[in-house]
Formats: sequence, C-alpha cells, structure tokens
Amino acid sequence: MSAVDTVAYVVHLLFAGLWTGAVLFVTVSVLPLAERGDVRPEPLSYLTDRLTTVSRVSAVALLLSGGHMAGTGYTVESLFGSGRGHLVLTMVALWLALAALVEIGAGRMRRGLGRSKVRTPANDAKPFWQAGSAVALGLLVVAGLLAGGLPF
Repeated sequence: MSAVDTVAYVVHLLFAGLWTGAVLFVTVSVLPLAERGDVRPEPLSYLTDRLTTVSRVSAVALLLSGGHMAGTGYTVESLFGSGRGHLVLTMVALWLALAALVEIGAGRMRRGLGRSKVRTPANDAKPFWQAGSAVALGLLVVAGLLAGGLPF
C-alpha cells in the first residue's frame, strides 16, 4: 500500500467517525435538551452551525478519500458486479442521504432559532436528525462489513 493510499484510508476513517459521531451526539444528547427547552437558542444555534460545518467538510473529505480508494481498488465491473462493490455503492448512497438529512435538519432548526425559539425548531428538526442517525449507523455497519474482509 502506498503512502497516498494510507493517507486516504486514515482521512476516510477519521472523517467518517467524526461525522457519524457528531450526528449521533446531536440527536441523542442535544436534541432532547432542546425539546425540553433546557438550552438557550444561542448555544443551540452554535451547535447547529458546527454540525453543518462538520457535515460539509466531512462530505468533501469522504468524497475525495473514498473516490481515491474506489478508483484504485475497483474497476467499473467490480464496483457494479461484486458484493464488495455493491457495499461501496450502498455507502455512497448512504453518504448522500446523510448529507441531505443533516442539511434539512439544520435548516429546520435555524428557522426557529432565528425567532429565539428552541422547542419548536427541535421538534421540526428531530425526524431528519433521527433519520440521519439511522443512516450514520448504517454507514458504520457497511464500513465494518467492508473492513471485515468478507469474501464476496
């Protein structure tokens, strides 16, 4: 494995962990506080902006590192014609879904926070961030299957 390949794998794993962890943290820890009204709009706005930044930077980093890994590890035929290739394509679909869900959830959150509300924006964003968390877990499962060296 070349140094570039190693860097691509490290970058991919770091940003995948950061992104999925951030989405799960916001959904499990921050959102319930907001639904109860136990957090002020300013810190919640800051966290929403940070999650959006993490999501966008991670999406680009994963696109570049994953593109490199797919480009060096798969042919078009193996990508579309093997079990491992299908897992990679599943990961791409989940990656796109996660990016969209975080953007939509953050947009819903920002709308209400601009009016100094907390509970309503949290409730508006909740289904998108919960779906994003499910997608994030799916990404981790697919990554585990790919890393496990399954013989398909």
